Amino acid sequence: MANSEHTSKQFDAELEAVRARVLQMGGLVESQIRLAVDSLVNGDVALMTRVIEDDHRVNAMEVEIDESCNHILVRRQPAAGDLRMVMTVIKTITDLERIGDEAEKIARMAKLLSQKERLHLPRYNEIKRASEIALDMLHKSLDAFARLDLATAATVVRQDELVDEEFRSIMRYLITFMMEDPRTISTSLEILFVAKAIERIGDHAKNMSEYVVYMVKGRDVRHVTVEEIEREVKQ
Repeated sequence: MANSEHTSKQFDAELEAVRARVLQMGGLVESQIRLAVDSLVNGDVALMTRVIEDDHRVNAMEVEIDESCNHILVRRQPAAGDLRMVMTVIKTITDLERIGDEAEKIARMAKLLSQKERLHLPRYNEIKRASEIALDMLHKSLDAFARLDLATAATVVRQDELVDEEFRSIMRYLITFMMEDPRTISTSLEILFVAKAIERIGDHAKNMSEYVVYMVKGRDVRHVTVEEIEREVKQ
């Protein structure tokens, strides 16, 4: 009996260590996005380079956490809630790694934009606003994961509509801008790539919140409406 209790405590400690590493990875990814957007807005080339070079840290954390999860699956053969937790971690770190890729993409686009003549493209304010919504979504999705908070998870899913609307607004403006002055096409497209990267960050944060609902409720809500998710979390 004592041996069984010891094994159970060891297993709990392993799960808790993995959860902590996910939150650590999430913190790193949040920082990468914030720095990438700041580098774009401020034209800070050194910061752009730092974000690009630091992407390997995000990738390394994904590999490390994935290996820990595989170890748990093979050695512990978890069931029910514990199995859902491990599966949620594996899916979450995939989305976090992809968010890291989007942050790197923003930094790369920022580098290209910094090498051009500064045309009057006052859409960085909108880019910043969209990035703040996406960052808030990411932060909340990590918080929902840490606290198994379904209400927060549902809020993130709802917020994704705001990021999508911001992206559409930026795209409409840039299309108009390109039509009025063809010289701005190249620069406008690069800004559009940045806006798309932010929109994708929102999508990944939404995915992460949906995994939290799966972890707690045991129901896959990836392809259902926001209203259905909100009903699910209230039950």
